[in-house]
Amino acid sequence: MWLFFASLTAVFEACKDATGKQSLKSLDEYSVLFSFMAVGVVLLLPVLLITGIPPIQPGYWLAVLVGGGLNILAFTLYVRALKLADLSLTVPLVMLTPLFLLVTSPLIVQEWPTRADAVGVVLLVVGSYVLNIQSSADKTNFWSPLRAMAQNPGSRLMLCVAFIWSITSNFDKIGVVNSSPLGWAVTLFSVIAGGTLPFVLRRGRGFAPLFEQWKLLTVTGGFNALAIAFQMLALTMAPVAQVIAVKRMSTLLSVAFGHFFFGEKGMRSRLLGAAIMVSGVVIMSIR
Repeated sequence: MWLFFASLTAVFEACKDATGKQSLKSLDEYSVLFSFMAVGVVLLLPVLLITGIPPIQPGYWLAVLVGGGLNILAFTLYVRALKLADLSLTVPLVMLTPLFLLVTSPLIVQEWPTRADAVGVVLLVVGSYVLNIQSSADKTNFWSPLRAMAQNPGSRLMLCVAFIWSITSNFDKIGVVNSSPLGWAVTLFSVIAGGTLPFVLRRGRGFAPLFEQWKLLTVTGGFNALAIAFQMLALTMAPVAQVIAVKRMSTLLSVAFGHFFFGEKGMRSRLLGAAIMVSGVVIMSIR
């Protein structure tokens, strides 16, 4: 069952990104981010109240302060990256987070890399290289794909997201340990929604554009809430690393969605690059 739930997480995660990108055609990133986080709170909070609010341990507040604040920045950059560049080019770069985790995890939670991590890192780098081959101006130049990734504004933002998430992932773990998976998810959604609200209100029309796009935004928020809910269910049945490895399969769906729904080019090389990166994440999840 855990594999089924984790697979549903991947499906709904990809659907969230695709519908989110669609809504970005008429809305700014702050409005989109606030909307699907607020919808997530509305949908998940009743579940938390029914299952019971967990006891809060002291480390929870540190996780809220540091992890919550950094996640506001990370998710804002994430949504902006979706707006600026192809879905199939940006979303797979999130899988570089484990690369940065090799540095941040030992410093924050004293978790040290293994040999499997070294192999996974190589695959992550190779996959990101292949991912950008089609976007490179000079395909005969070895460094051209890496240069293309560095020059693409959406890719640069997503690399920043991957780095920030390598920090927040550790604080997410602290938050979960000091509360509960569902309790931390509701907390994080609330913090992000609250942090982006001032940016939404300072726009000239306030909530008016959100009401105009309420159907699409509700669908996006629903996909986000479903992804988190199924992820939490899977985490109660299997190790975190295995669940997250399956969840990252969403990047393959994102590449396909980018091609079929948004007309993005180079699906073959991007799908291959994303598949290589997924294999790297899977290997790194082996313990």
